[in-house]
Amino acid sequence: QVQLVESGGGLVQAGGSLRLSCAASGPTVSSNHIAWFRQAPGKEREFVAYITSNGGSPNYIDSVKGRFTISRDTAKNIVYLQMNSLKPEDTAEYYCAAATFTSTILIRHTADYWGQGTQVIVSL
Repeated sequence: QVQLVESGGGLVQAGGSLRLSCAASGPTVSSNHIAWFRQAPGKEREFVAYITSNGGSPNYIDSVKGRFTISRDTAKNIVYLQMNSLKPEDTAEYYCAAATFTSTILIRHTADYWGQGTQVIVSL
């Protein structure tokens, strides 16, 4: 019901910036809440950021507050993750995800639909 395609990953030096994009489509995409997750090699998947179906109530894990900004272009069905002041510990595969209920993302830390992922590598 929801298709997600991430882009914008790459290699960046510590302190630099990247903007990830998530192109969402499908008949119910406008009613789905969107989140970004990340998973580093050998580590568990981690929730990063969340935004509601109408582009409000942004929510972040503490480690990225003040550095990352999630936003949603509801007309184009694109969700962005602006990442500033990047640190080596931000290195991971980043996934865009969608869910119909906020609790799926914020409480269960999972989602109903997933993108393919985009790699972010932050070097020293």
